[in-house]
Amino acid sequence: MKKFLILTTAMTLGGSFAAYANADLQAMMDDPNQWVIQTGDYANTRYSELDQINKDNVGDLQVAWTFSTGVLRGHEGSPLVIGDVMYVHTPFPNVVYALDLANDGKVLWKYEPKQDPNVIPVMCCDTVNRGVAYGDGKIFLHQADTTVVALDAKTGAVVWSVKNGDPAIGETNTATVMPVKDKVIVGISGGEFGVRGSVTAYNMSDGSLAWRGYSMGPDSDTLIDPENTTHLGKPVGPDSGTNTWEGDQWKIGGGTTWGWYSYDPDLNLVYYGSGNPSTWNPSQRPGDNRWSMTIWARDVDTGMAKWVYQMTPHDEWDFDGVNEMILTDQNIGGTDRKLLTHFDRNGLGYTLDRVTGELLVAEKFDPTVNWTTGVDMDPASPTYGRPAVVAEYSTEHNGEDVNSVGICPAALGSKDQQPAAYSPKTELFYVPTNHVCMDYEPFRVSYTAGQPYVGATLSMYPAPGSHGGMGNFIAWDGKEGKIKWSLPEQFSVWSGALATAGDIVFYGTLEGYLKAVDANTGEELYKFKTPSGIIGNVMTYSHGGKQYVAVLSGVGGWAGIGLAAGLTNPTDGLGAVGGYAALSDYTALGGAMTVFALPN
Repeated sequence: MKKFLILTTAMTLGGSFAAYANADLQAMMDDPNQWVIQTGDYANTRYSELDQINKDNVGDLQVAWTFSTGVLRGHEGSPLVIGDVMYVHTPFPNVVYALDLANDGKVLWKYEPKQDPNVIPVMCCDTVNRGVAYGDGKIFLHQADTTVVALDAKTGAVVWSVKNGDPAIGETNTATVMPVKDKVIVGISGGEFGVRGSVTAYNMSDGSLAWRGYSMGPDSDTLIDPENTTHLGKPVGPDSGTNTWEGDQWKIGGGTTWGWYSYDPDLNLVYYGSGNPSTWNPSQRPGDNRWSMTIWARDVDTGMAKWVYQMTPHDEWDFDGVNEMILTDQNIGGTDRKLLTHFDRNGLGYTLDRVTGELLVAEKFDPTVNWTTGVDMDPASPTYGRPAVVAEYSTEHNGEDVNSVGICPAALGSKDQQPAAYSPKTELFYVPTNHVCMDYEPFRVSYTAGQPYVGATLSMYPAPGSHGGMGNFIAWDGKEGKIKWSLPEQFSVWSGALATAGDIVFYGTLEGYLKAVDANTGEELYKFKTPSGIIGNVMTYSHGGKQYVAVLSGVGGWAGIGLAAGLTNPTDGLGAVGGYAALSDYTALGGAMTVFALPN
């Protein structure tokens, strides 16, 4: 099952991404002094060319200034910086601030949407939002209630707004958006409520609908061409989005799209992942449940799918496939290839050719992963591309609902949405991970619109037989398909990473520490405890000739849901409350941004 590829990197982050219709936005992304979209660039590398702060001086970092958001609960995502203005967002009610960096962070404007608080209990795993984006002079916000809003970047005035879903049937939003060319790409949350996932493109100028592609359903809904959309190099054939479902189960099939998006301007393709199938009880939805748990490549202009790859057919563990797709250009065996790397919730790190969807690497990035022995990498095999499930850790046993114990990873995965980073200098991926296992007991559940549609009880705990903690921060060597170094953490690393040309990598911890480590060795170079646990993503920018590093702190998210929502029953929060009960000994609720810089 194991197959290693020698990957010799010939990395070009900006140069390989050709100019395209929205050249102004691309130029802004290419300027390392700014941070224009949440991922930093279209390739999702979260890498900055800034190097004023480097491994030799990062130990001298000091807090430059702070900002309180005025909102508690989980603060995911990061600020943006466009010119002299920083844009900061919050969890529900999704307040947006514009701060004047040239005038001591003065609040230029504040947008506070009036949302129905009844959306809060419909949101899975905290009231988080992963941030705003910029394009065409507008700040784009996708609110919890699924309203997509375009704000004038200078004044905060609403330019247009459109409703993307209906919270009454469980549709909500926690994700950011991605501006591409003349469109804004958005997803949908709600897999735990029987929502049918989709990705939608709205026209940037006025918010009108350009296209929508569903995760499952008829070809006309999924925007799949049966003869020209491929899976592992072969046409998917007609009705691929319905023929692996029983009856009409696909209509409430999950596959939501609340993760991150990447874009290759040369290919004009957007890449993303679809989430778990509904319900969590696998015996109620026999079949492969396509196209949940799938990596998608879609044409930005039309939405048509070029290729798909389903990572976890008939998912039995809630291993959402929404984590980011990191795009790199590398040389394999003497051939330059456009690659996509994805660290999935299921514990496998994948590398695919992003032009064709060919599967090149599928390896465990946490050694405790036990639900599978690995992926069949033989193209001639009838099970090519499928993971081999270990029967002991299956949650479906001859149609009987039984309590399966000791499954690794837990439902929140070896990595959740917290994004990894990639450095072209070291040719390493830096991955925040969860080192957590679970017991999983399915039960029968019926669907009612707007009500939870889960059908499983979970308990979570640290992976046994290791360092006793619930997380690691790792450096992943794609050339050898293995971990180069690993830093144990007491709790899951729920913060997004940042790599810089200064040969350092930043990440945050659930206790609230911002940490800086040597990109080559993992040696800890700096840490500072912020006001609350960090589940935000570290970013960097330069202003007035000085480099800054910023991060939101405010404990919450799935791992911190017990603190965020005041839950105490160990199985609440879909099993996370008991697993992370000790977190309250180290941090409390908060909502703050901390900005760091070197002393003058």
